[in-house]
Amino acid sequence: MTDAMKSALTKVPAVTLWFWIIKILATTFGETAGDTVSMSMNLGYLVGTAIFASILVLLVAMQIRAKQFHPFLYWATIIASTTAGTTMADFATRSMGIGYPGGSLLLLALVLASLAIWHRALGSISVQTVHEPKAELYYWLTITFSQTLGTALGDWVADGSLGYLGAAVVFGGLLALLVVAYYRTSISRVALFWAAFILTRPLGAVVGDFLDKPVSHGGLELSRAGASLVLGIAITVLILAIPQRAAGRTFAHAV
Repeated sequence: MTDAMKSALTKVPAVTLWFWIIKILATTFGETAGDTVSMSMNLGYLVGTAIFASILVLLVAMQIRAKQFHPFLYWATIIASTTAGTTMADFATRSMGIGYPGGSLLLLALVLASLAIWHRALGSISVQTVHEPKAELYYWLTITFSQTLGTALGDWVADGSLGYLGAAVVFGGLLALLVVAYYRTSISRVALFWAAFILTRPLGAVVGDFLDKPVSHGGLELSRAGASLVLGIAITVLILAIPQRAAGRTFAHAV
């Protein structure tokens, strides 16, 4: 690939079906891995958040310094954001005592504020414009807030009468509606992307909880570490087996 061709690409992957499959697996991994550290290892939500947030900051810095798209670096950063999101959401909704409704509203406000500030500063929130450090910072900040929001939403719905499987059906159904909207309406593709990105997180969260929560609470009570290992292997295999290409770059895409 020539330098000119490289310069026409972003440092994030093209949005394809495989992107969403890996994203859901990564969010499920984030739930089980986050619970492994905060619960199974008894380190607590605050210490778990400090660990994963530190890893996230390091990976984001590496991502920004990279000259081009690197699949393993990108997905490692996504996983770091989702594990940090798991422990941050649990800390906000449980340790801070504001509950699922309060935590979800707070995190929704942070996601919307991040998107609004990003759009005001750069004129677009499309992933196709993520090709400079400032855009990348907004991108990863928004992603981290959305991952945290998704965890809180997933826990909120699953802890009600629906349970983990019922919640998975709800979030899966909402994602299906977004697919229909994508193909049958003129709704902004960028808005649909961020809606889907947020909703894949609670879907992964409730699936992760279903795998590792006690049978008495509606889960399968599988080993958190074991489930995380299997999910990590599956993600690695998909990254290696499915060609990963960078998203095309645009300089002006007002949304």
